[in-house]
Amino acid sequence: MKIGQTGGTEPGHGSLKSYIVGFILSVILTVIPFWMVMTSAFSKPVLLVSILVLAVVQIFVQLVYFLHMNRTSEEGWNLISLIFTVIIVAILVLGSLWVMFHLNHNVMMGH
Repeated sequence: MKIGQTGGTEPGHGSLKSYIVGFILSVILTVIPFWMVMTSAFSKPVLLVSILVLAVVQIFVQLVYFLHMNRTSEEGWNLISLIFTVIIVAILVLGSLWVMFHLNHNVMMGH
């Protein structure tokens, strides 16, 4: 944590080293699923699970290295904002999937 010129405290920003580490991890976590899909060496269930796991790891890398999210009490508002955003996105995605499934189910009933 750095002390600002006004005497208040402000959260510290990452160093060049942490940005480079985050960038390299992000590139690796992007290249692995791309390679898995392009080589077609894995079954679809393995691909799906691998991509989902690597996507979650990618999210945490982005949060830690680029958005500087951590467990300190000063970051409480950031954590609350993140949780709220995750809830809204989950409602949007799950609601959209629910609507599309039911539309598809209702349209196919007549055939």
